[in-house]
Amino acid sequence: MVTDGTSILVVDDEENLRNLLIRILREDGYAVETAVDGEEGLAKYKAGRYDLVLLDLKLPKLDGMSVLRSIKEHNPDALVIIITAFSTIDTAIQAIKLGAYHYVGKPFRPEELMIVVNQALERSRLMQENRALQQELMRTFKFEGIVGESPKMRDVLRLASAVAPTDATVLIYGETGTGKELLARSIHFQSPRANGPFVVVNCGAIPETLLETELFGHEKGAFTSAITSHVGRFERAQDGTVFLDEIADMSLSMQVKLLRVLQERVIERVGGNKPIDVNARVVAATNKDLKKAIGDSRFREDLYYRLAVMPLELPALRDRKEDIHVLAYHFLNKYAVAFGKRIKGFTPAAMKRLRSHHWPGNVRELEYTVQRVVILATGELIDTEEIWLDEQPSPGAKFPKAFSLGEVERRHIHAVLKMTAWNLDEAARVLGIDRAALQTRIQEHNISAETG
Repeated sequence: MVTDGTSILVVDDEENLRNLLIRILREDGYAVETAVDGEEGLAKYKAGRYDLVLLDLKLPKLDGMSVLRSIKEHNPDALVIIITAFSTIDTAIQAIKLGAYHYVGKPFRPEELMIVVNQALERSRLMQENRALQQELMRTFKFEGIVGESPKMRDVLRLASAVAPTDATVLIYGETGTGKELLARSIHFQSPRANGPFVVVNCGAIPETLLETELFGHEKGAFTSAITSHVGRFERAQDGTVFLDEIADMSLSMQVKLLRVLQERVIERVGGNKPIDVNARVVAATNKDLKKAIGDSRFREDLYYRLAVMPLELPALRDRKEDIHVLAYHFLNKYAVAFGKRIKGFTPAAMKRLRSHHWPGNVRELEYTVQRVVILATGELIDTEEIWLDEQPSPGAKFPKAFSLGEVERRHIHAVLKMTAWNLDEAARVLGIDRAALQTRIQEHNISAETG
């Protein structure tokens, strides 16, 4: 095995076990150093550079839990595997909650240990690669989480970078799934208001009868069910940003009230008569043509010009296909790390398939497609038959490889177990079932770290 100089620190007071671990790890090509007690282990870790620590919990001078806490304080990203007797499994689980990657119970089979060690190191490698990619994207594109190198995206990000430090209102246009909220968040966090709240209001998802009280709040007794006063979104966004999504769905009567807020920077709670000063920036977004809505008398022209001080238009993914490659790899790295998968990339044919798709759901559809691919992936390269796209097949088209529902469930459960380091309580929470149901499914599907 090629380990690229990977260094492992073993901290255990049992000489026989230390010697066994040295032999097992060195046979796999790892560099190994040891410590016989907690104090020595912590001192060696702080003085050296180790990719992984194998840590016993019952140690002289300084117990394993204390060593773990100190290691994580020194390096929050430290990779630690607990080695413990079965009588202290509950303590090992507590160690995982403190940041340990996993635990191995004594006695163990060498192959079981190496599965956990190799998975831990691979996960660490993927996380480092993903961080490096994110840093590169941040240097290139300035806004965290927004990926794109096409001329259209560069133009959008250039304008967003210019308006972010100001207090100007911003109106973001874009189809569903293009990333309007992500851009709004980025503008907020690039602004002087970054330490203030970012409050989201989906104007299309809140009934008109409730939108006013959601935005501006209400006083106790304002209506039958108002048994207490309620602070609205604008007050909650004090010194921050209010993001008004689907602004075109707002009624004309509410548009008048919003216009007053933008003009006077005051609100009145429903049922109240006291003006309340608000200091919140407004960023709005829509997937509709507001100028057409103005012509149809469905949107106020004066409100439009108040909102569109800086209009930004996010292009559809089909109009920036040169970004599909970098986006696909961005999501591949993200979910490979999350699910503990070793995936190198896409075959040329698979990337061609991604680039040729119309992407009606835009970036969101691409992300969900890659997430599904990673969950079901069995090899190091993604090929065409593993990519499921929502499209009408052309004559003679090759259908994706089919999986039974049971196989899909098995793979998804295994991916979540790896993502949560085999913490059954956490995995059950992610899957939306209780621990007993998860254990039943693990047995039914014969899922283990070895079977994958």
